[in-house]
Amino acid sequence: MKLSELLRGIPHQTALPDCEVSDVCSDSRKITPGCVFVCIKGENFDGHSHAAEAVQAGAAAVVCEQPVGLSCEIAVENTRLVYAKMCAALCGHPEQRMTFVGVTGTNGKTTTTNLIKSILTREGHKVGLIGTIRNEIGDEVVHAHRTTPDAYELYNLFARMADSGCDTVVMEVSSHALHQYRLGEVPFEIGVFTNLTQDHLDYHKTMEAYFEAKKMLFQMTKKSIVNFDDPYGQRLIGELSCPSFRFSAKEPDVEYYAAAPRYSASSVHYTLRRSGGEYPVDFKMPGSFSVLNSLAAAAVCIELGVSPEKAAFHLCEIEGVKGRSEVIPTGKDFTIVCDYAHSPDGLDNILPTLKQNAGGRLVTLFGCGGDRDRTKRPLMGESAARFSDFLIVTSDNPRTEDPGKIIDDILPGVRKYETPYVVIPDRREAIYYAVSHAQKDDLIVLAGKGHEDYQVIGEEEIHFDEREIVAEAIARL
Repeated sequence: MKLSELLRGIPHQTALPDCEVSDVCSDSRKITPGCVFVCIKGENFDGHSHAAEAVQAGAAAVVCEQPVGLSCEIAVENTRLVYAKMCAALCGHPEQRMTFVGVTGTNGKTTTTNLIKSILTREGHKVGLIGTIRNEIGDEVVHAHRTTPDAYELYNLFARMADSGCDTVVMEVSSHALHQYRLGEVPFEIGVFTNLTQDHLDYHKTMEAYFEAKKMLFQMTKKSIVNFDDPYGQRLIGELSCPSFRFSAKEPDVEYYAAAPRYSASSVHYTLRRSGGEYPVDFKMPGSFSVLNSLAAAAVCIELGVSPEKAAFHLCEIEGVKGRSEVIPTGKDFTIVCDYAHSPDGLDNILPTLKQNAGGRLVTLFGCGGDRDRTKRPLMGESAARFSDFLIVTSDNPRTEDPGKIIDDILPGVRKYETPYVVIPDRREAIYYAVSHAQKDDLIVLAGKGHEDYQVIGEEEIHFDEREIVAEAIARL
């Protein structure tokens, strides 16, 4: 590809003549002859300091925000954004060949995107999915390393989707990806806002900065669908310039309303109201959050042309999403539910509904991630203790932190209540304990891991699938 084609539409300054380039790269360790090296500043690393060695390794040009003293440098204002735009050009702009839906928020992204894909697929569309659990190209599964991939990986994935015949892409959009301009200029048809609660403050530092990062999605969308039950959603509505549609389970005077919600241990029931019409929904995932997630998914599909009747019908047929209020079979007289709840709000959403429908005790097993926001740890302890009859405090992904010290941060919140608890830092042993001490009709919640089939200890990912561990524990009995 010609350098001029790669830079088309990108404001820049350079004395470098047009030339053939082979690739685009932002990692100086992965330079190939003839590539364009893009200097990106990170928290602990600055690509500008490696520009000269990139040229020595064969880079044909260097894109930078500040002078690096090279004749082949190309000056731009924002290298992160330019990197994403160049990746799009390199891949032939696949983002221009498909319809895009982006879902952002603290909780509910995975469930909402999976539901949208399921409904559209049942309507005859071929849909690409980019998410926390995995990426999908129609029925093909592609491993996901993080919620929103690096720009190079992302646009190559878009190209594969477009080439395979996908007409729609539904993706989870993380605040990190927005803040780091990983998406470039994807032309989203619809952006969805699920909610905003405390999370990722190790990165964003303040809730205001976290909100502003999420808000960036809606500068790229033709229309928005916003949770009006969330205070930040109400604020967002007032700050958007694109057409907005509200969804709610509390306020009838919105575009999409869930009337008369009812809950059971395995599902939710409500009537979807839209433009005077009423459509019954029986959705097979428990919890008040399941009402809003399914309602948001229905709203997206209706705005994309699916009839309200069909959207509601498809929701009734869908079985649920892995790691989201997922019942793990035990063959015993107690129930185990696996859920990704890893924030105070996540626990506040799932535990009250489960407690209402538990025949015996509600037992919650949970921990907090290491090298992440410490301030939410006591809040999670408080949430778990408030709603549970018994707690098992353990590890999540401790990463490079001492699991014992993470638990020490959790316990002040737990001790605000008189809920009995045990501390078992080893999560496998904690699950064995939960199973071996289960009483008749107990409902045991394994919170925090959800779909993950690994645990991060130190710098290493270790295989850790809670479904397998539950089976091992049952076999021990």
